[in-house]
Amino acid sequence: MTGPPPSYVTVSPRLPGLLAAAGWQAVGSASTVVALPGAATTARALRAAGTAVTDVAALDEVPAGAVCLLTPEEAAGLAGPVVDGAPEPPGVRLLDVIAVMDRLRSPGGCPWDAEQTHASLRGYLLEEAHEAYDAIVDDDPVAMREELGDVLLQVAFHARLAAEATADRRFDVDDVAGDLVDKLVRRHPHVFADAGPRDVAAVERGWEEIKKPEKQRRSPTEGVSRSQPATSWGAALAGRAQRAGLPTPPAGDLTSADAAELGSHLLGLVIAARERGWDAEDALRTAVRRYADELDAAAHARATP
Repeated sequence: MTGPPPSYVTVSPRLPGLLAAAGWQAVGSASTVVALPGAATTARALRAAGTAVTDVAALDEVPAGAVCLLTPEEAAGLAGPVVDGAPEPPGVRLLDVIAVMDRLRSPGGCPWDAEQTHASLRGYLLEEAHEAYDAIVDDDPVAMREELGDVLLQVAFHARLAAEATADRRFDVDDVAGDLVDKLVRRHPHVFADAGPRDVAAVERGWEEIKKPEKQRRSPTEGVSRSQPATSWGAALAGRAQRAGLPTPPAGDLTSADAAELGSHLLGLVIAARERGWDAEDALRTAVRRYADELDAAAHARATP
């Protein structure tokens, strides 16, 4: 090769046509621009915008003095300087999740994925959430990483199914993400609206006030999952009732010295119930359901003039 050496500019295969200032400067000042296979989508976008780009198959085909577009993987091992022409923002691999889901659900994809529905997948959503919970309890970062990925798969899968639905039921993953962003911003005025510093208790009180016009809830029971374990269901209802100024059942005697002792005591109660042929979870769920009915009645009575 004679003449000046080539210049190398990395691009993102996930964000075709996106170039940062350094990338545009390199491309705009070049007399010859070439692209390796990994940069093909960016090359097409540049051609559509009027920039001449020649495709090359390998590094040894890059002419002297040219600017070569390539992916970071294709640039691995290059001895010379490489310009980061399109730095990818955090979270960009989420685009790959959506692309893989599109491939699985599209014609020629996976037949199992193609026949799934919201109803057929709902058990997997619960199962994956439980497995992620277990990984967190075990403080196992490797398992957490995997199980949270499985939860993310369920989110992407359900969003894709909704994108294929009839017009009256349709939404997509961007709608899901957009609603989440709007909610987070709306519920954190102390962060995004310069409402001033607030302690945790004040933040929690603020959340309840913000939720009131959003949800138009008539009772603290609304919006609390009934499929969760009875212990967490009951605790959630009691917490909401207290914040709303509604009655809670009288607290039982708690003689345990710490949470570990409490856990042992509860386990003993579960075993004792089993020996009598009772299902402790079902018994507690029945009691919580009865309390939920009482809360609904109390909320209705308070709202009735």
